[in-house]
Amino acid sequence: MLDFKNAEDFTKVFQEIFPKLMHYLETEEIKESSGLNITPVQINALLILYLNEGLTMGELSSEIYLAESAATRLVDRLVKMNLAKRKGDQKDRRIVRVYLTPYGRQLANLVFERRKSRFDNLAARLLPEEREMLVLSVKAVLRVFEELEKESALDN
Repeated sequence: MLDFKNAEDFTKVFQEIFPKLMHYLETEEIKESSGLNITPVQINALLILYLNEGLTMGELSSEIYLAESAATRLVDRLVKMNLAKRKGDQKDRRIVRVYLTPYGRQLANLVFERRKSRFDNLAARLLPEEREMLVLSVKAVLRVFEELEKESALDN
């Protein structure tokens, strides 16, 4: 019998589960973007902007876990695809904010609805207690990853 209070048992099981979970998520990500001629990273940026429009480049890069230079190149591609536009901040002209175009908003909404449908389907198959445990557990994993990332940045 496995004891998840024991770190070795936890690690063993998590190493078995993780590749399967990643395969499922990657497969779903491919389905999500099929026929849209857009990459998963571009989709993530669109969804972040869909939920938080008017972010600065620094805010967007932080949200999508990219260096600001990489996020700038990503936004350049989104602008060329007519999915996003840059606009100067009305209070501080040094600040540039990123907004979705109507086409970008429409595409993000389509992806958002596809993703919502999948998660609604998942939620329907889980017991309410399982949904709560899953959300709390995923939040805990994200918190620890963020802490480890901060520690790593301090070490460098």
